[in-house]
Amino acid sequence: MDNKSLRFSSILIALIIVFYAPFAIAQEVDDESEFTYDVNSPNGPDHWGEIHPEWSMCNQGDLQSPIDLTHKRVQTTSNLGRLDRDYKPANSTLINRGHDMMLRFVGGAGHIHINGTEYQLNQLHWHTPTEHTINGRRFNLELHMVHESTNGKIAVVGIMYKIGRPNSLLSMMEPFFKALASTRDVEKSVGIIDPRKIKIGSRKYYRYIGSLTTPPCYQNVIWTIVKKVRTISRAQVHAIRKAVHDEAEANARPIQPLNNRWLKLYRPDDHQNY
Repeated sequence: MDNKSLRFSSILIALIIVFYAPFAIAQEVDDESEFTYDVNSPNGPDHWGEIHPEWSMCNQGDLQSPIDLTHKRVQTTSNLGRLDRDYKPANSTLINRGHDMMLRFVGGAGHIHINGTEYQLNQLHWHTPTEHTINGRRFNLELHMVHESTNGKIAVVGIMYKIGRPNSLLSMMEPFFKALASTRDVEKSVGIIDPRKIKIGSRKYYRYIGSLTTPPCYQNVIWTIVKKVRTISRAQVHAIRKAVHDEAEANARPIQPLNNRWLKLYRPDDHQNY
């Protein structure tokens, strides 16, 4: 290969890397066997950024998640507007990624709108206990609804749960959790799932800019955490823990510094009609 051809090939490769990098980095890791949530492990949360160069943001980023939703720092506002959801039923598959169960939507499951941008709902997964805390309090489970825009931007809606009445979605999912408990990286079809049945129960929500809570810890993720804490049964928490980590290991990243970020609480004005 002559110098001219070599130079052209180098430029082409560089352009490909530049074009695809934002999309690659925006994705959570599907194979979670390379890291752990054990704080005493060399692959634990404090060392995620050392495992791969592309994971360096886990240690170096200043917009990391999760955070404590402390009322001392929160700014109450009605200007954010209601959480604009437009979901629809879609085919889905379930995969045991090693540290969590992920429900992936196949085809369009609808979207949310934030600041004029449309974010498509791609997948759901669960963390036990919750990753975010409210005034230092950690609850039993947190659902993450992960959305992505056409240009690779991420928006996550988080819903927290405490022990109480069973959750209808998890009641339906329990047989699939059991079926995948002894497998990893195998996708199982679970049929049609309607994300509209995921109840929020409150118009109030927290909003801040953060990151993915697993490697590569990509930043500038728009987080929306529903203020109302929903309920889940103790048996359901037991079932999901048993499926992904034998009831022993939590899959919640430690709280990260807020640094100088704003933290807002949306509360509609009394005259707003939703």
